[in-house]
Parts: sequence; C-alpha cells; structure tokens
Amino acid sequence: MSSDFIHRFEPASAAGEPTLLVLHGTGGDENDLIPLARLIGPRAALLSPRGQVLENGMPRFFRRIAEGVFDLEDLALRTRELGTFVEQSARTYGLDPGRIYAVGYSNGANVAASLMLSRPELLAGGVLLRAMVPFEPKTPPALDGKPVLLSAGRQDPIVPQALTERLATLLKSGGADVTLAWQDTGHQLLRGEPEAAAEWFAAHTSGKP
Repeated sequence: MSSDFIHRFEPASAAGEPTLLVLHGTGGDENDLIPLARLIGPRAALLSPRGQVLENGMPRFFRRIAEGVFDLEDLALRTRELGTFVEQSARTYGLDPGRIYAVGYSNGANVAASLMLSRPELLAGGVLLRAMVPFEPKTPPALDGKPVLLSAGRQDPIVPQALTERLATLLKSGGADVTLAWQDTGHQLLRGEPEAAAEWFAAHTSGKP
C-alpha cells in the first residue's frame, strides 16, 4: 500500500490557473483522460495518477467485490492514500491546494466522490462522469458552495440512476453546488458531452481566485 502513485504531471500554462486531478476508469492509466482534461482545463495543471489496484490486470483505484459492490475497507484505505498523494503533489509541484478540481470517469469518478465525502478540504469541486455514491458518510461533508458536475447516463447498465441521485443528495447536504446532467446514453460518453463539461467548468470556475 503506497501513496506514491505512478502519475503524469503537466504544469499550468500560466500562473493562477487551477489544477485538475485526473482519475481514469477501470483498465485505464495516467494517460487515458489527458485529452479530456485538457479540453476541460485548457490552461490548467494536470495531475493524473494511475490506480494501484489490479482487477484481472486492469488498473483501478480501489477493489470491488462485484459489479457495483465496493470493498468499503479497501475504498477507505485507497481514498486516504489518494488524499496523501494530492497533498504531497501540491507541495512537490507548488500547486494551490485550494484550487484542485477532480475530473474522473467511472471508477475514477467514484474515488473522486469518496475523496469529496471523506476529505472535502482537498478538492475545490469536480467533474464526475458516470459516478455513483461510494459510501454513506456519518456526517455531511463540508463542501460549501463547491461546484460539482455529475454527468450520468439514463441507460447506464453499470450505474443505477438511484445511486447517482443519492450521491447528488449527499453532496448537496454538505452545501455543494451540484449540477446533475442526465445523458441519453449508457456508460460510455456521448458525443458532445466532454465539450458540455468544459463549458460547465468554465462557467463555474471563471473569476475564482
């Protein structure tokens, strides 16, 4: 178990830009979502770790018992490790710890949600694609005003609508500014969805110090 993730880092193109914590889906790696993240944050710094769990040889950020059934003990451990990695990376790369936003897909979106629910101070918000509630926190997270986009597929065979709606409710209970955007698709991203996420991110982060 280690918080020393294999990762890819790209510095921001100018001072004062945010950082995107880029979190891939099952079977991906630190390179998979770089084009998506660059579309969402054209001038942002990109911090993209590779998940440290292997499922049939495919990297993930935490273990699962079955499809949609998470190993909650491992989830808690891996979320703590990811949080430590974010803190260490902020120091190493000179990142503003108050301007780190998650961009995650599927398993990456779920671990981002877990980080928001358990260590809300580490993220300023996020774009979570095909996310579901990872666990039920004992108390609402302190997410006052932080913008979160949940982009979900109405016909998603992996993520039940009720579990995405439950995640939205939990984030809202902590004060997050949640946008729940339903797409007429399954687990895959719809054409135009990344561009819509980029527009949402620009609208919700422009002018923020």
